[in-house]
Amino acid sequence: MAFDRERMKEEVARLAARNVFIGTSSWKYEGWLGSLYTSVRYEYRGKVAAKRFERECLVEYAEVFKTVCIDAAYYTFPRIEYLQGLADQVPDDFRFGLKVTDEITIKKYPNHARHGAKAGQLNRDFLNAELFTTAFLKPCEEIRSKTGVLMFEFSRFWPSDYEQGRNFVADLDVFLGKLPKGWPYAIEMRNKNWLAPEYFACLARHGVTHVFNSWDAMPPVGEQMALPDSRTNPKLVAARFLLKPGRKYEQAVSAFAPYKSVKEPYPDARAAGKALIVENKKSPDRKTFVFVNNRLEGNALGTIEALIEPDVD
Repeated sequence: MAFDRERMKEEVARLAARNVFIGTSSWKYEGWLGSLYTSVRYEYRGKVAAKRFERECLVEYAEVFKTVCIDAAYYTFPRIEYLQGLADQVPDDFRFGLKVTDEITIKKYPNHARHGAKAGQLNRDFLNAELFTTAFLKPCEEIRSKTGVLMFEFSRFWPSDYEQGRNFVADLDVFLGKLPKGWPYAIEMRNKNWLAPEYFACLARHGVTHVFNSWDAMPPVGEQMALPDSRTNPKLVAARFLLKPGRKYEQAVSAFAPYKSVKEPYPDARAAGKALIVENKKSPDRKTFVFVNNRLEGNALGTIEALIEPDVD
């Protein structure tokens, strides 16, 4: 079924008016040309100019959606100019989700080439509240009115990092206590056994949200939602539908790229996403952010279309 751009625009706006913000993880996908994006807007001499598309497509994205997750902030501290440039391309009622830079959330740098000389080394700035405040939060001040949620993504910890989850929770508790108040903080965990009462209690103590996340080694979002006290902030709920549990990132890329259409519907994720939307009706003052990745089913646009079917309202 062809992507219905106008219907999506109407449904997204209707939900945003109820404080439900649904969008995608990143937005620069050429596979969406001809559905969300209009090719002629980016053409040069009859062909889509890649640099023009990357530079300008957020404007067209924001004509339909009211939120997006900025994944780029995870890889390097964002510059004020970069964030302001994004904010200038979206309307006032648009809300960004930002992943906090991994220099704050990695305990030991993986042996990845992108980490250079730091690869394999302990991170001296892990949970460094002062660095987070100056290098990440300060630039975000420039777009605070358009900031919806700041997400600390903690990749899976190993026994060499923490012997037990409660040791991490103790460190997290200290870190959260040092952060400036008044920002919409959220924590995304990748250790399924650490979704325990003391973890949720720590977040609730600081008014921080747990990010329900669909990931290869995590329980399905529906199972996370069923955990007692998992709604740790009465004013904010966040979910990221990234991968089907049990599927590796590389497998999803191989199976789904270039993300032009849904290849493999994942009913459990769709049911959980719909449930989050319905749940918001009981707490209309609470903001709910739902971000969908292409690698969940093959095409985030198609997944979102399924989530916003009329029966969820």
